[in-house]
Amino acid sequence: MEYFQDKTRRKKFFQKSGSGYFLVFVLAFICLPAVSQQKKHTAMIVESKSFKHEEFIPQKYTCDGANISPDLEWSGFSGNTKSFALICNDPDAPSGNWIHWVLFNIPAHVNHLGEHFLIRNRPVPEMTAGVNDSRQLEYRGPCPPGGIHRYYFRIYALDEFIKAKEGITALELQSLMKGHILGQGEIMGRYKR
Repeated sequence: MEYFQDKTRRKKFFQKSGSGYFLVFVLAFICLPAVSQQKKHTAMIVESKSFKHEEFIPQKYTCDGANISPDLEWSGFSGNTKSFALICNDPDAPSGNWIHWVLFNIPAHVNHLGEHFLIRNRPVPEMTAGVNDSRQLEYRGPCPPGGIHRYYFRIYALDEFIKAKEGITALELQSLMKGHILGQGEIMGRYKR
């Protein structure tokens, strides 16, 4: 570094190595494509007829009620979307994070899951379920041990279908989604027993 602190030496270095500008141009040519290839995430809109964002989730969607999944609908995703994934989690759980629902390979033409959605009914052949922290493939509603907990329903728009079998965890799904997320959105509901 000291060599370049002296302007005379710096000038001599660039004269000896041809053109310093050529070196800068080559480096820029190599680095710029890598920067431009980074995917920009689109902010999607996720809504529900079952509850409003940041409001309380009705009891019927919890372990204190029928424990059925709420209605979810999403929009604002890229036209290049091939599939969607869904992860529902409770970051306020005693363990630090509790996964309630994992779905992936939801085809791009499906942007709505009606109330009481069940993967075992196979509404769309490609759609696949991951395992939640209750070790089940279906939705498991809020069941906090105490206090007010937050439940995030996150939808991810992906540029491919995930190559994985049924029963992967949310962490495994998140790892497989890296580099393929085109957009994401969420709706958050609260619950207290």
